[in-house]
Amino acid sequence: MPAETVDAGTSRDLVSGLDALERTPITETRWGRFASRLWAGTWPKVLALALVIGAWQALFLSGWKDPWVLPSPLAVWEDLAAYAATPDYAQAVLITMQRALTGFALSVVVGSVLGIAVARFKPLRAAIGSLITGLQTMPSIMWFPLAILLFKISESAILFVVVLGAVPSIANGIISGIDYVPPAWRRVGAVLGMQGFQLYRHVILPATLPSFVSGLKQGWAFAWRSLMAGELLVIVAGQGSIGALMQGAREFNDSARVLTWIITVLVIGILVDTAFKAADDRIRRTWGLAADR
Repeated sequence: MPAETVDAGTSRDLVSGLDALERTPITETRWGRFASRLWAGTWPKVLALALVIGAWQALFLSGWKDPWVLPSPLAVWEDLAAYAATPDYAQAVLITMQRALTGFALSVVVGSVLGIAVARFKPLRAAIGSLITGLQTMPSIMWFPLAILLFKISESAILFVVVLGAVPSIANGIISGIDYVPPAWRRVGAVLGMQGFQLYRHVILPATLPSFVSGLKQGWAFAWRSLMAGELLVIVAGQGSIGALMQGAREFNDSARVLTWIITVLVIGILVDTAFKAADDRIRRTWGLAADR
């Protein structure tokens, strides 16, 4: 009996030791993989930024343009750092973002309803399906003359173009998602007694989520570009938006301020794209579509 007790205790200790040895490398490997992914995603961006700044500085030193036309990266950075601390900067960003979010929210509502209707009713698709794609390919700036005639120089003119720019992409995203729902899923829903609204709510619309998010991302890109064009063309009195202040800087030949606003718009675009990418990655993991890295 004592020998058996010793053997049992030794076996338990051996198993515990092996478990401890097995767990430690896994923890280190996970941290190592996280660090590797972080570095793999960071160094290309850092390198690209360094190359752009280096090329910019070389162009500045070449004397191709006068410094007041093409300022150095350092001059623009100093202007950005100083101006970002002022109330005017924050107010301009706030006004522009309010316009962007309002226009995008309207686009999501209109685009979603339109996309579901076109996907569900064949006569409607035959009537306007190609028109939606045609509207998506049309440059947003083409709508501004009509928008100004309809709404004068106002917020409504800008929002009109923003919505027209974003709706087709969102609608096409939903249409594409519904078209690619596997027929077997529809049959399963029918077997479970789902019809009409219930089938769309519990089967079809959840299945379209990946395509819908892609449509939202593309719709935001169109809305953002339309808004920037609108703010440069339609200057609403008393509204110091990014486009209005950027146009004012151009009129005063303030290239550093113009580049400050260009960088600001670029950063906002990158942040929004990062948010969409996070949402897309989460959906892909939920659907089991994310590849192991």
